[in-house]
Amino acid sequence: MNYQVDEKGYYGVFGGAYIPEMLYPNIKELREKYLEFIEDPKFQEEYVMLLKDYVGRPSPLFLAERLSKKYGAKIYLKREDLNHTGAHKINNTVGQILVAERLGKKRIIAETGAGQHGVATATVCALKGLECIVYMGAVDIERQAPNVARMKMMGATVIPATSGSQTLKDATNEALRDWINHPTDTHYILGSVVGPHPYPDMVARFQSIISEETKWQLQEKTGKSTPDYVLACVGGGSNAMGMFYHFLADEDVKLIAVEAAGKGVDSGESAATTLLGKEGVLHGSRSLVMQTEDGQVVEPYSISAGLDYPGIGPQHAHLFTSRRALYVSITDDEAMLAGMELSKLEGIIPAIETAHALAYLGKMKFKEDDTVVVCLSGRGDKDLDTYMKYFGL
Repeated sequence: MNYQVDEKGYYGVFGGAYIPEMLYPNIKELREKYLEFIEDPKFQEEYVMLLKDYVGRPSPLFLAERLSKKYGAKIYLKREDLNHTGAHKINNTVGQILVAERLGKKRIIAETGAGQHGVATATVCALKGLECIVYMGAVDIERQAPNVARMKMMGATVIPATSGSQTLKDATNEALRDWINHPTDTHYILGSVVGPHPYPDMVARFQSIISEETKWQLQEKTGKSTPDYVLACVGGGSNAMGMFYHFLADEDVKLIAVEAAGKGVDSGESAATTLLGKEGVLHGSRSLVMQTEDGQVVEPYSISAGLDYPGIGPQHAHLFTSRRALYVSITDDEAMLAGMELSKLEGIIPAIETAHALAYLGKMKFKEDDTVVVCLSGRGDKDLDTYMKYFGL
């Protein structure tokens, strides 16, 4: 089965570009140019140079020995938390800022939940001297204050989204409204594998560096380039798509995507899209969406600001329905305990998003020689306040 996008922008029945007429020229221009840009040798030369000298790639693949001993397998952590800005998000913003430059755009907008994508966008805008506006839910601004300060220090304007649940979905709505009102001079750096085609494919390509490196790093460490299991957390799904990308065609590699169950899948406060969602259109693409019987989007919830999104990227929806990947969910409590466990066992404080993926290790049965790779998508500095309140530190 083909798991990549087709010429019409679909992954099976999911994807496409369901956009207002005002945005059609922007999306058409991007769709016609993005592959030409990305495949250009000069683009690749600059992109690879920035990833190496600015971002700090390749990110290490670390054998977590104490974690491995506890769960009875060889568990490797792909250390995206060690990237400049502290998460995988910078892989995509470096690529998209180079695309924006070639499109002649001088104004950059973005949406952010946990703030890591906002920080990564503000970072590359400062690097290239471009105006930066970041939309962020008012609730997320409060719970991710350190990242808001980082964005402002780099010259970005942070605008609160005060509608709906005042989180990631609402920030995305506001960013799309801005783009409709500024179609000619503005590029929207979308932060996940969501939105109208070609965004899901473009973001996945930029994030695919994660699995590309993992393959040769595993070969060096184990003599084999493929693991038995790959785990990653999923909100919209960019770190997971990057982690899965170069393993999609190898059916022997089991792909596990971990969503946020929040306070429980049946609690009414959850973001487990594959369990609670059904086909619908959200933010410009057809995918699985949490919605009421009459199609109104259900407000998602997670203790993690980066996972409380009511949808999932269309490529993920295709992987779920085709059963190429297993989609599971982890509660707030399980994630928080897993975050504390990694901190104590390995001296690595993970982002709460990442902690959801780590928590699923305890629900798996391994053989001693199993090789497991977990995408450590971000570091926990931004979440210290949440950790402190939860554990009474």
